[in-house]
Amino acid sequence: MMNNRHVSKRYAVLSKFFKSLGFIVLVWVMVLSAANNGNAASLTRILVLGDSLSAGYGLLAGEAFPVKLGIKLRAAGHDVKMLNGGVSGDTSAGGRARLNWALADKPRFAIIELGANDGLRGLDSEAMRENLDDIIVRLKAAKIGVLLTGMRAPPNIGPDYGRAFNRVFPDLAQKHDVLLYPFFLDGVAAISSLNQRDGIHPNPRGVAVIVDRIMPFVVRLLKGKQKGGAKQK
Repeated sequence: MMNNRHVSKRYAVLSKFFKSLGFIVLVWVMVLSAANNGNAASLTRILVLGDSLSAGYGLLAGEAFPVKLGIKLRAAGHDVKMLNGGVSGDTSAGGRARLNWALADKPRFAIIELGANDGLRGLDSEAMRENLDDIIVRLKAAKIGVLLTGMRAPPNIGPDYGRAFNRVFPDLAQKHDVLLYPFFLDGVAAISSLNQRDGIHPNPRGVAVIVDRIMPFVVRLLKGKQKGGAKQK
């Protein structure tokens, strides 16, 4: 009987100990979870609204432009969270149609990378202008800083179309006083070693070139500086 009582007491003590330990672990999990949520909430969110060039077509998930840009920005001391709003095959009309969905994660800044598929399909450049104009207006109304990236029309469509198409991006940047990166594929387009076999989509080395070249423009965006160096209102 004495032995049974002794064993029962030991089990009772151990039971209380493990219950207390479990409570302490639960508290620590809650504290760490709250800290992680707080850190996530403090990150500056950057939306990349684009097509396959930003979606990472033909690349591993970790090789896509938004991912690589986020890595470079964090290495430079910017606490950012990249939101990949790239959809392969999307046109400016598609980006316009899904803008509200893309804003669900409440970005503070947006990089617009649209127009490549409009050009490849020879779509009306004035319709593209209207779509991009509406996107910029809505982003600015939501107090989201904008970096517009330009695209160039394929040369085989003709010089008149090319001039009208290429003019859309600087015109809109000037109209809305937003930052412009003149050509998203600068330093990569038509260079076989930097593109996939289709000759259109950047390979990992091509993405690295794009990230390096666009980086100063993104830093200006984060600092609230527009094309003339003026602070965003």
